[in-house]
Amino acid sequence: MIELKPHPYGDGETPLSGWLAMPEASPRASVLIFPTIANLTPRVAEKAALLARMGYIAFVADYYGDAVSGGDVQGLAASLRKDSAVYRRRLGAALDALAALPQSRQLPRVAIGFCMGGQAALEMARAGHDLAAVVSFHGLLETSAPARPGDRIIPRILVCHGDKDPLVPRSHVQAFMQEMDGADARWHLHVYSTALHGFTDPANDDRPIDAVAYDASADRQSWAAMTSLFDEIFN
Repeated sequence: MIELKPHPYGDGETPLSGWLAMPEASPRASVLIFPTIANLTPRVAEKAALLARMGYIAFVADYYGDAVSGGDVQGLAASLRKDSAVYRRRLGAALDALAALPQSRQLPRVAIGFCMGGQAALEMARAGHDLAAVVSFHGLLETSAPARPGDRIIPRILVCHGDKDPLVPRSHVQAFMQEMDGADARWHLHVYSTALHGFTDPANDDRPIDAVAYDASADRQSWAAMTSLFDEIFN
């Protein structure tokens, strides 16, 4: 049985604790997982364990460290994201922790994320990290530091987006496409016509938030799109 185990790391003087799931056989690649704004959730843990069963080293990042205990995650996230350099340094610390694992050092690496984590994965691409791919599931597409013509975006990019997501209107999608084209990025955009924000998590149907809902078809199709891209890259 594959279990997630705590894995401490840090961003400067800020102690953080990620969660690590290791495959039983030789790993194909390493996957850095950026969770939702709530940090690790049961659904993100399920996805990490599934990736490990598929043969990947799965490492779930920590945004906040001890500050999240009883804290206001909305406030913590806003504080973290208000400075793109600070935000990207925190995200990069997780990649450094994954890269430092002895089992991961010689492997290709990718980053994926859900909701805020989808935005985080895209920020890694914008920041120029050497990743084979990044995947955003119902992630925010806006950024305070967009890619510019001439920027080097290395990874393949897959965005899985719900067209009914009120947090990411079509104007944001169009702006993202133009941004990526301007930077000569290699991108895929999958749009699910009836899906809202958070479409990969069944628990969203029990949350009193109109913007979020589970969509079983979008969940299956987006995961299949990711695994297909990984198979293309790593085979």
